[in-house]
Parts: sequence; structure tokens; C-alpha cells
Amino acid sequence: MLPTYILARDHLQRAVTILQGADSRTRQLRYIIERTITLMDETRRDSPPPPPASNVLDFAAFRDRL
Repeated sequence: MLPTYILARDHLQRAVTILQGADSRTRQLRYIIERTITLMDETRRDSPPPPPASNVLDFAAFRDRL
């Protein structure tokens, strides 16, 4: 996983921990953050893995990008 993704997810989890109040606004915020974490995990799980890093140039793929 990308370090930025891990950091963002960690911040959201900390926010959920901080929002432990019982009022409706706090519950709504906590629900939004928890749902965002779930969507991030689903998106990450469903996305194809990045191609392995290589120093070999594929000329056909390079030509297609032009």
C-alpha cells in the first residue's frame, strides 16, 4: 500500500476514536468517517495491483502511449 493511503486511513481511524460522543451530529460524523474508511478499503481491494517496477522499456507499449 502507498504510504499516503496508510497515513490517510490512520488519520481517519483516529478521528473516529476521538468522536465518541452520543449526540446526533457526532454520530453522523463518525458514520461518515467509518463509511469513508470502508470505501477506501473496497477501492484498494478492487483495484489491480501496480505493475512491477522494471528498468526494461517495452517499445510497443511506449509507441502506443504516443
